[in-house]
Amino acid sequence: MSRWRQDMGIIRCIIIICLFIGMTSCESPEESIACVETDPCDCPQASKEDCQEKEGEEPNEEVDKEEVDYLTLSLDLDKTFQQIKSFGASDAWSIQFVGKNWNENSREKIAELLFSTEFDESNDPKGIGLSTWRFNIGAGSAEQGANSNINDEWRRAEGFLNADGSYDWNKQEGQQWFLERALSYGVDDFTAFLNSPPVSLTRNGMAYSEDGVSANLDEANFDKYADFIVEVLQNMQSKVGVHFDHVSPFNEPQWEWKCCNQEGSPWNNEEMAAMTRVLDEKISTAQIDTKIEVTEAGSLDFLYSNERDSRRNDQIYNFFSPTRDTYIGDLDNVAMSIAGHSYFTTYDLSTLLNTRKLVNDKINEINPELDFIMSEYCILEDHEEIKGSGRDLGMDPALYLARVIHSDLVYANAVSWQWWLAVSPYDYKDGLIYIDHNTVAGNVYESKMLWSLGNYSRFIRPGMTRISLERSDKLSDIAAIEEMLPSAYKSEDEVVIVLVNQTEEAEKVVIEGLSDGYSSIDLFQTSETKSLDHVRTYQDVNSEIIIAARSIVTLVIK
Repeated sequence: MSRWRQDMGIIRCIIIICLFIGMTSCESPEESIACVETDPCDCPQASKEDCQEKEGEEPNEEVDKEEVDYLTLSLDLDKTFQQIKSFGASDAWSIQFVGKNWNENSREKIAELLFSTEFDESNDPKGIGLSTWRFNIGAGSAEQGANSNINDEWRRAEGFLNADGSYDWNKQEGQQWFLERALSYGVDDFTAFLNSPPVSLTRNGMAYSEDGVSANLDEANFDKYADFIVEVLQNMQSKVGVHFDHVSPFNEPQWEWKCCNQEGSPWNNEEMAAMTRVLDEKISTAQIDTKIEVTEAGSLDFLYSNERDSRRNDQIYNFFSPTRDTYIGDLDNVAMSIAGHSYFTTYDLSTLLNTRKLVNDKINEINPELDFIMSEYCILEDHEEIKGSGRDLGMDPALYLARVIHSDLVYANAVSWQWWLAVSPYDYKDGLIYIDHNTVAGNVYESKMLWSLGNYSRFIRPGMTRISLERSDKLSDIAAIEEMLPSAYKSEDEVVIVLVNQTEEAEKVVIEGLSDGYSSIDLFQTSETKSLDHVRTYQDVNSEIIIAARSIVTLVIK
């Protein structure tokens, strides 16, 4: 009997131990394995040991090497490409209301998300550190109200120029507030851009074109338009303290800009050349250190192709070849750059690649010293992979965006990359930050597109240079564009690598080619569960680095 009791006691102990083990692991084995394979720190049940490398320690658990392929990225620090000038966004159109009417907490939160380069107590970035800011000089349609025929009040803009020729520098108050905040956060590169000349100067007294055939500005008013631009540049410098490095007097000149979606004007090449010469002379007379940026082409193919509208195409050749009557490359105040918008050239993938290569080829043919600026983009596309309509704060548009940025930097050699609406009230994939459709108050929503851009803008700082990077899988450009997308940049004391993992599986990478002196790698990740979070620090630059599935990762190597 005593033997039976002893045996039962042993059995009870075994049962208790088994129950205890079961209670400490509630997730299924499949969930646990999948979580570790992507990134142990992404697991809801992640322990201190899972993320020890975040504090510089070696992890105690490794990913199964048979489950994740290796990709070796070989750097050549001596083989360089373009020098990066900036990443930015514009203040059209909602900033006019947010900066003027919304409460200070909301405004400050938005400014911090856009401009801050600080880190919080977890070493996560507080913002995406934009290094350039685009200020829209309005045409005055807001003052016209409903008579402007622009039905959406958010797309109207105030104007500094009154009908009697006087100026009111208190206009565009909300935009001026954000100019000041950008400056206070350390932004030191600013562009002023105009969608339309002031309504008091246009042919039809409106901020849109009557027929779409030519500029909505009579040549007799070219002088007055140039005077207006110079006045704004000078007064924003004295009033706000902002010096505009560039001014862009034309926007997407290829489109007709008929009534009545927003302010806009078409411009033919000959008109742009004539207007640029007038503005160049006015800037010289005023002794302003501001360069004229052209042409803000509505689609990149207008920069190199002569297959579409002959009045407004092939703009690299027409404006920067000395053989052309429209040549402006010899003017003192014209920037040695060409600006275009990446709209409608991002799909299919062969179009994405070939368009950007053709931009770069045309620049090298006409003038290799010419910089390419991608000065405006948001997701307007409507195809089987993505649709512009419908607000989406998640990773699908963020990954799509990252692929576009990568392609513009790597294949078109863009020196600056700039998003369209920094803040959007719309049900569209056009904003970095979203707000309620309310002119006086509301909620602020972060999107993964904000942080996707931040993987580039926060860490690739002005003056860094893109460097050569070879991948061990030797994929062709067209094959690689659907896989991991790596690009690398260097300063005097840092190397930054951005990796876009579009796939459903985690991948391991190893970095080769770093010179002596580099000792650590900080990993920042944007994914479904992270927003440019600092995930870990590798204390060995030869470490095998996990790039989570469907994520954008920035490696900062010091």
